[in-house]
Amino acid sequence: MTKSYSVGNLIYDANIYDGMNTDLTDLVFYKRWLPKNKDASILELCCGTGRLTLPIAKEGFKITGVDYTTSMLKKAKDKASKENIAIDFIEADIRTLDLSKKYDFIFIPFNSIHHLYENKDLFKALSVVKKHLKKSGLFILDCFNPNIKLMVEGEKNLKKVIQYTTQDGRKILIKEIMLYEDKTQINRIEWHYFINGKFDSIQKLDMRMFFPKELDEYLKWNGFIINNKFGNFDEKAFDTNSEKQIFVCEHT
Repeated sequence: MTKSYSVGNLIYDANIYDGMNTDLTDLVFYKRWLPKNKDASILELCCGTGRLTLPIAKEGFKITGVDYTTSMLKKAKDKASKENIAIDFIEADIRTLDLSKKYDFIFIPFNSIHHLYENKDLFKALSVVKKHLKKSGLFILDCFNPNIKLMVEGEKNLKKVIQYTTQDGRKILIKEIMLYEDKTQINRIEWHYFINGKFDSIQKLDMRMFFPKELDEYLKWNGFIINNKFGNFDEKAFDTNSEKQIFVCEHT
């Protein structure tokens, strides 16, 4: 089994990404948990193209968005500029980030921790969060609840994921097949891209799976108190059938 992990370039193509990710159910959830004080400082880690960053800034909050991917940040900056919204966007690795500042509210949305493939990567990122979070502040993250049945079924056949047209006019069809590795807990996902009716490429989307009790303990080991754990963005309590793991934490 290989220990090399990757996410394909097309997955980080900003227009393809934005065209695929239009649902804002998570935004409604995060807005409910924002500080009541509009002077509060907010830090979004793995902000992508600003899908959540911009609407939160429009609410009057001062928010900083951090991401590792140049193309995604460029799109986020372009969108903010067009809407005349002042947002600090920073290109950085969330495992080594040091902004020499503490925040009232920090969040890692949209399953982003699945790209922290080794425990040491996750622990470094959690250490960064703790270093930047005020004592009275909240830290929220969301990720998938691993579905073994879905992963096993996903190994059998190439299945359609989504079909749509991007803002720049490309017709996109994505099909998926996956292979879960027990040893590494990595779900090796392949997305087969068809653009404008023709096969384009196979893009890797490796994702580390975090099982519920495991992730609970990792957060506690790294100095966080779990105030709430939800199974969806409607704040239903986490249970066996939950699709998501959504944590609302503070640090000790």
